[in-house]
Amino acid sequence: MNYIPGVTDEDGVAFGIFALDIFDDSLHAASALWALVAAILSARAARLFLLIFGTLYLGDGTLGLITGSGYLDFGIFNNGVLDLPFGFKVMANLPHIGLGAIALVAGLIGPRD
Repeated sequence: MNYIPGVTDEDGVAFGIFALDIFDDSLHAASALWALVAAILSARAARLFLLIFGTLYLGDGTLGLITGSGYLDFGIFNNGVLDLPFGFKVMANLPHIGLGAIALVAGLIGPRD
């Protein structure tokens, strides 16, 4: 989203909530590549991806909601607990919470091998 003109403000913040950097972009690209490879390999690999990815992203979003910092970008280690408005934390972490929950549920209730 940071590369679409008009989405970010003059400080590079998307929707007034967050800014992504090359590390975040690399993490997202690696996740997408992992998903693609798992989907090509087998249903079992895809299910395992959904379970691991879902757990990691849901946990990251939940920690971000509670502390203002996640762990996938090392924010909790680099920035510690941040005193941010709750509404801000919800909006900033909703993508990881939502995607993580959907992936985890799909991996848990989806068809077995």
